[in-house]
Amino acid sequence: MTDQYASLNKALNQIDLGNPYALSSLQKQSFLLNFLKELSGFHATHCIGYRNFLDVFSTPISSWNNILDVTPLPVRAFKMHDLVSVPSSDIIKTLTSSGTSGQAVSKIYVDGNTAKRQSKVLAAITKNFIGKERMPMIIVDNSDLIRDRKNLNARAAGILGYSIFGRDHFYCLDQNLKLKVEELEQFLQDHQESPILIFGFTFILWQSLIMALDSNASFKFHPNSILIHGGGWKKLTESAVTNEIFKEKISNNLGITNVFNYYGMIEQVGSIFMECEAGFLHCPDYADVIIRDPLNYMPSKNLTEGLVQVISILPLSYPGHSLLTEDLGTIHGEDNCSCGRKGKFFSISGRMPMAELRGCSDTRSV
Repeated sequence: MTDQYASLNKALNQIDLGNPYALSSLQKQSFLLNFLKELSGFHATHCIGYRNFLDVFSTPISSWNNILDVTPLPVRAFKMHDLVSVPSSDIIKTLTSSGTSGQAVSKIYVDGNTAKRQSKVLAAITKNFIGKERMPMIIVDNSDLIRDRKNLNARAAGILGYSIFGRDHFYCLDQNLKLKVEELEQFLQDHQESPILIFGFTFILWQSLIMALDSNASFKFHPNSILIHGGGWKKLTESAVTNEIFKEKISNNLGITNVFNYYGMIEQVGSIFMECEAGFLHCPDYADVIIRDPLNYMPSKNLTEGLVQVISILPLSYPGHSLLTEDLGTIHGEDNCSCGRKGKFFSISGRMPMAELRGCSDTRSV
């Protein structure tokens, strides 16, 4: 461990996790910029691939005066290169992105310190929405997915990340992603007096749980149950299933109205953007989004759709702190959402045309 790593790791571990949405715009920009410059310098020193990228595409780090100046690394770079900033002996797990057969996948190398920080921030963000009480939990997937915990794909990483918020975990799908109806009935009977926490990836949850119960309205959950979902929407939007229709079906088929969508990616585990009560995705204090014009990559104004750049100060073992995605989104405001949380709030409208399918619930091959 280098002195630079130790110093930066210590500073990152001291960030306040009490309220993930406490910083105003000016406070947050200064807070993030300082860390982003330090992280960029560290990764440039220890990851030759990232250093080469900055040499070609970036202005000097010392000239960055705003987070808009922070050059984003294209997220696709993780599919083409092994980008890691710590010794291989420090890596405790490798995360891989989704991908259909024949496609390259991203490989994200995580050390112990980064993993712990990601878990703590994920917990702070999620508890802000669902509270601190651990509920009986239904995971809408198959348990075989998490057998190898040192090599995890996007779905497995998501499941392990969110499983800490529940107890008495029940994986309600078999190996063919078919609903285990009798076992589900028994689980609900055993926990009929308690709210249930349900987690799943959007398309799998829709296909294997919501639609599977479409003809059986007897599966009613406790009215205070909570459902969290995230991942690719591509197959649903192609079938004209909007977020509103999705929530309506959950309400009709499961009797659940507390539904939280989130936007996140394997390249920035922990820094998720949860959907608030007003229907917007929110940036926590430790992360941010910038919308860029797809033609010239210049920052776009609020209410203008463009390419999404995601920022996170959590990754220290790999250069994932500033990434240009292939997603399209729109910032709707900052510090003034009706839910009361500070920070930017935004929406995702889809993928850039011709961008390869990469939503972690859009394919069973992950």
